[in-house]
Amino acid sequence: MRLQRFAAVATATALAFGLTACGSKDSDGGSDAGAGSKSFAAGSTMERLNKAQSIKVGTKVDQPGFGLKGLSGKPEGFDVEVAKIIVKELGIPTDKIEFVETPSKVREDAIVNGTVDFVVATYTINDERKKRVAFAGPYYEAGQNILVKADDAGITGPDSFKDGTKKVCSVTGSTPAENIKKSVKDVATQVVLFDTYDKCITALDGGQVNAVTTDNVILLGYIAKNQGKYKLAGDNFTKEPYGIGVKLEDKDFRTFINDTLEKSFQDGSWKKAWDDTAGKFGAELGAAPAIDRY
Repeated sequence: MRLQRFAAVATATALAFGLTACGSKDSDGGSDAGAGSKSFAAGSTMERLNKAQSIKVGTKVDQPGFGLKGLSGKPEGFDVEVAKIIVKELGIPTDKIEFVETPSKVREDAIVNGTVDFVVATYTINDERKKRVAFAGPYYEAGQNILVKADDAGITGPDSFKDGTKKVCSVTGSTPAENIKKSVKDVATQVVLFDTYDKCITALDGGQVNAVTTDNVILLGYIAKNQGKYKLAGDNFTKEPYGIGVKLEDKDFRTFINDTLEKSFQDGSWKKAWDDTAGKFGAELGAAPAIDRY
């Protein structure tokens, strides 16, 4: 009888240990639990991704603090951490994320064509983009600014380009590129566009342009990485609400992401993601933005 009782206890203990092991933490702090740990509506994007236990996320790799390729060869930053929060809520281990480089000019195409499952890439929500994709969020509100060399006193804001003598660089397909065109005398000769901001910084260093413009938090990342070399020229002159892009018709997935974002605002994971990344560069997080459930 005692042998039987011992065997039963041993079996129960082994089972409990096995369950604990299945729910262990991965290297990013997420659960390794499989598809059975979450339940989603049949036929939903959430169910499909949970069953697959893999996901593709579009992000950028050239933006310090938000999405920059680190020493590991993988992108690191606030956008990356926000993506991980969403993926964990899907019941997928974060080491199963495939991050796909998604520059500004291809973000909508990547979503529409199914190259990625969603995009978190300093992606400003606007009406023109809403014609092709849907947005969850916003999860952060940035503002456009201008970066110049530290000894440049001639550029103090967007109006400094109206005389037609100075060149400014931004990225093809980005909101900042469209915004700055309104402040120059001659778009063709003054606005220089590349596919990444790293190339803009190189052009600034080489004297091909006088300034780089994009959102303040991205520029602050470059300033922090190059102490004493650059500065911001003036104040923010726009408001840029960052959203998460999904397929236009996928309302349920957008609702799921919105719910996840609101949960992260409340449980502290959103703030921790900021503090561990872009917050180190001195940018202000501010209060959690109101989710736009349009």
